[in-house]
Amino acid sequence: METKIFYTYILSNKGHTVLYIGFTGNLKQRLKKHINPSSKGFTLKYNVTKLVWFETTQYVNNAIQREKQIKKWNREWKENLINDKNPDWNDLSWMIE
Repeated sequence: METKIFYTYILSNKGHTVLYIGFTGNLKQRLKKHINPSSKGFTLKYNVTKLVWFETTQYVNNAIQREKQIKKWNREWKENLINDKNPDWNDLSWMIE
C-alpha cells in the first residue's frame, strides 16, 4: 500500500510582496491550478505562482494544523521559515514529482 503524502506550502509572487499559505494532497496539481486559475481570486489578483517553501507529512490533520499555525504568524516569522531552507526564494516547483 502506497503512503499518501500531504503538503503544507507557501507561494509568493515575483516581487515577494505577497505570501499564500495552503495545504494539499497533490502539490503538482495544486500548483497548476495556481498558475492557471479558473476563477477570479487571490491567486489571479496577486499573481501568486512561485513555490518558495513546502513540507510534507503522512497525515492530513498535521498538514491542516501546520497551515493554520503558519497563517497566524507575522510576516517576519514566515520569511524566516522560507529563508531557513530557501534563502534566495527560488521557485521550488521543479522539486515536485
